[in-house]
Amino acid sequence: MKIALIGASGFVGSAILKEASERGHQVTAISRNPKEINATLSNVTAVQADIFKAEELVEVLRGHDAVISAYNPGWSNPNIYKEFLQGYASIQDAVKQSGVKRFIVIGGAGSLEIAPGVQAVDQPDFPAAIKPGATAARDYLNILKEEKELEWTFFSPAFEMHQGTSGVRRGTYRKGLDNPVFDEEGRSVLSVEDLALAIIDELEQGNHIRQRFTAAY
Repeated sequence: MKIALIGASGFVGSAILKEASERGHQVTAISRNPKEINATLSNVTAVQADIFKAEELVEVLRGHDAVISAYNPGWSNPNIYKEFLQGYASIQDAVKQSGVKRFIVIGGAGSLEIAPGVQAVDQPDFPAAIKPGATAARDYLNILKEEKELEWTFFSPAFEMHQGTSGVRRGTYRKGLDNPVFDEEGRSVLSVEDLALAIIDELEQGNHIRQRFTAAY
């Protein structure tokens, strides 16, 4: 498939780029800093684009089979809430204008329900440092649920998402929808390598059209 990947040089985006490339997909890797794109990967074209300039982004996205977005303004960005929502409004508009129907968003885990009607981000012990970003991702999911034109999917990572439990791609995961997936120790863990696996599996299989899903070991 021909994929446009937004945020391709970031922590999550670079893992998705590697997985997509190794599985034979043709990827347009979109970043503010295309020099940071892994130049050793095959089937990858690095492109610089500003996601806040929808008209510019439309031309980059046109002609692709799918758009995957790992856009994040940065967890330490004091304006993350505003920029997350503004950025995704621009991206969503550009995807629609480009004529691409398939749209996969890497969101946050904060909107997962730890009890019926109770989201993790609203708990008093939720980490304050990431709460603005997690709240923005939750609010964007609610916006995306109203989208009728695009074949969207929203992915919520595990609560503990880092560069592998030992930096290794296990090649396996378990899925859920609105509730976190816990292991036998009561932890919700997934490496960024296996997050990428779950995303490209979803791209190829289309099991969660107009749904949110999550994955963990």
